[in-house]
Amino acid sequence: MNLEVLYTDNHLIAVNKQAGEIVQGDKTGDQPLSEKVAHYLKVQFNKPGDAFIGVIHRIDRPVSGVVLMARTSKGLSRMNELFRDRKIRKTYLALVEGLVKETDATLVHYLSKNESQNRSRASLNPADGLLRCELKYTVLHRTDRYTLLEVEPLTGRHHQIRVQLSAMGWAIRGDVKYGARRGNPDRSICLHAFKLEFTHPVNGEMVHIQAPFPKNEAWSPLSAFEL
Repeated sequence: MNLEVLYTDNHLIAVNKQAGEIVQGDKTGDQPLSEKVAHYLKVQFNKPGDAFIGVIHRIDRPVSGVVLMARTSKGLSRMNELFRDRKIRKTYLALVEGLVKETDATLVHYLSKNESQNRSRASLNPADGLLRCELKYTVLHRTDRYTLLEVEPLTGRHHQIRVQLSAMGWAIRGDVKYGARRGNPDRSICLHAFKLEFTHPVNGEMVHIQAPFPKNEAWSPLSAFEL
């Protein structure tokens, strides 16, 4: 079983999700990451029964990076509270089409969600029924065709990073749903959940979890770049 564990303690476990994996079970019937983590814990700690695993948050199937899960009900309830109160700092890396000229900025849009198409639309103007969303970005690297952004979402809306960047004319590489010129061969998109930072809900210590930068064909424009 290919599972890259980034962090573990008595209450939490974080893994590096590969693009294409699902976090929780869905109608596809594919084995979810949560089951793989539960099996890992059962084997690693020689548990006689099934290991408890609680899904705290999810990232989209074509996205890679840090996924944090709970090993105890206490860890699950307290981490859910931290996410609900936005006390978790999340940082993503996004490789987008085109050249982003402004080195750093904050983007604000208003989103609507189409449930049947599983996609969102972004507007610059507020209106009834639209949800405000906000993110900060910093340019890390530019090539002749792409820009690497470090992105910090300040709200947690459906497909927020994907739709906000697309609305600016910066579709994420491979993300044909939101305007990319073509898909990646492995059906991934070049969006990576890079870091999670938070105060541990049980012991009070600061936790910093980082997922290694993807090294595959989809991210090849950055082959010479190092974080």
